[in-house]
Amino acid sequence: MPLQLTPDETAVLESLRPRLGATYLRQRLGLEQDHEAWVLRRGRRFLHLENLLIVHGLIRGTLRLSGLHSVGQRNARRILLREQDVVLPGLPSAFDGFTLLHLSDLHLDINTTFTAALVERVRDLRYDACVLTGDYRARTFGPFDAVIEALGRLRTALHGPLYGILGNHDTIRLVPPMEAMGYRMLMNESVRLDRNGASLYLAGIDDAHYYRTENFHRAGHDIPSDAVSVLLSHTPEVYRRAAHAGFALMLCGHTHGGQICLPGGIPILTDADSPRAYARGAWRYHGLQGYTSPGAGTCIVDIRLNCPPEVTLHRLRCGGPVAVSKGGRAA
Repeated sequence: MPLQLTPDETAVLESLRPRLGATYLRQRLGLEQDHEAWVLRRGRRFLHLENLLIVHGLIRGTLRLSGLHSVGQRNARRILLREQDVVLPGLPSAFDGFTLLHLSDLHLDINTTFTAALVERVRDLRYDACVLTGDYRARTFGPFDAVIEALGRLRTALHGPLYGILGNHDTIRLVPPMEAMGYRMLMNESVRLDRNGASLYLAGIDDAHYYRTENFHRAGHDIPSDAVSVLLSHTPEVYRRAAHAGFALMLCGHTHGGQICLPGGIPILTDADSPRAYARGAWRYHGLQGYTSPGAGTCIVDIRLNCPPEVTLHRLRCGGPVAVSKGGRAA
């Protein structure tokens, strides 16, 4: 039984067929159907923390009893701005100083106050392009009208080219309305950024955590072998493949940096099959530099402990040895 699509959704998804291919669309929609069937089967929720509402209640209750719930909610609205210089050998001099605003794991519909806090955080930032590495809705299934409305509000605070990918919480049905707003979604695709006669390539893969519909061959097909390229991935779990595919930088999220961490920022859970050192911040694997955003939003419960939410400015720099410096300031 196919996913229940409205006539408008059917029409807009059909418009993606020439670009993405019939096989990919059938696969993505079919996997979403399977997921929703698991979640809703016989009135029971799929056995995952994100879908077990009783677990959400237990976490909130425990935090209230400990006095940490209200503190965690305040922390979740204090979105940090972090800036870093990323030295990329071979980067054309025309792109020296080119700055990417990186937003990840927004989960915009988790409460009614987060979108306003995010809009205020990003409104006056200066950058050349904005990249979004997935997870726009809070649940992994169900309606997404509230997410579209919140993405529209966020769009008014962003400028310049906007590029996004989908995460494991997202449905492909988000793609047409997001692109209608000006978010260019990279579905195993790449784009060439031109500046003063020089080029930088930006590629994006589909979710590699749950749906596993990433396709490196297709994403990198049009990128010259000697070009400097940046990869957007929802999760750090593909770091080995990204390194051996020749990408210079990978920007990702998914882990939330743990979201609820022990003192010192030590994550309890990261939900990613990758080294814990790759769960937050800058890292390196062979010739690939990576940055895993702890995310701006929250998942399961709208709190943060010992792991502040973040938006990140990555300032690309030319040549020389790799030296990454990090710093941050609160809103």
